[in-house]
Amino acid sequence: MKNQKVIDVYNGLVVKFKELISEYEIDHNDYQDLVNWMDQLGKAGEIPLFMDVFFETHALQEMYKNVKGTEPTILGPYYIENTPDIQNPGVLPQRENEPGDVLYFSGTVKDIDGTPLANTKIDMWQADANGEYSYFAEGIPANNLRGVFYTDANGEFEVKTVVPGNYSVPTDGPSGQFLKWVDHHAYRPAHLHLLFQPENGDKLVTQIYFEGDQYLEDDVAQGVRGSLITKLDKHKGTEKGLKNDYYTAHLDFELRLQDKPVFNKAVLNN
Repeated sequence: MKNQKVIDVYNGLVVKFKELISEYEIDHNDYQDLVNWMDQLGKAGEIPLFMDVFFETHALQEMYKNVKGTEPTILGPYYIENTPDIQNPGVLPQRENEPGDVLYFSGTVKDIDGTPLANTKIDMWQADANGEYSYFAEGIPANNLRGVFYTDANGEFEVKTVVPGNYSVPTDGPSGQFLKWVDHHAYRPAHLHLLFQPENGDKLVTQIYFEGDQYLEDDVAQGVRGSLITKLDKHKGTEKGLKNDYYTAHLDFELRLQDKPVFNKAVLNN
């Protein structure tokens, strides 16, 4: 079936690529190098990684540029479906004596008019203190630091977890080679992933960042939004009967209801 949007994008891409060839004097050797690199990108299974790092954030910004509510940011490659349900308030599944500083993360979920959204499903996942994700690193149990919970009657939630570490995207393949060519580091700032699914509203995929992270201004994936940065407040462990000091962080969220949809087909189809 004919798709006019595909036709328009293809024609625009051809025009832009021809302009680049002329502007930067790309010869046939350069062209062959590009084709070979793209072939390696596909064979390495890194097309999703490359697109996530270099293009996803721009597509989201375009989609939401005139829309109210909490800003979205990239889903990333580390999302896993069907993780365990936990209580609210609750604890993300984790190893006994999970490495890292304890973090209590809380928030309130409302619609864009300020009405609390009870029973909103929240899927949360994150890297551990060493910047590694369960299912993607050896020695980490399944579903470690991954869980699903629901907001209470006031739209509020609180989760006990650990402060995540920042990490490097994979650099041993063609995507890493590209980063070397453009002289850019491969690191992302520490963050929490959240997927909100209200009962009658748009899904929201977003991430939470922390003040003071060295990569906030230079995130390789360009996923940071100023409105998604929050503060880590340090507390004495004795306040909660803990051996070590702990941290708290808080951020409130505004979701769009179905009469004001953006993701009417959603980033995720589940």
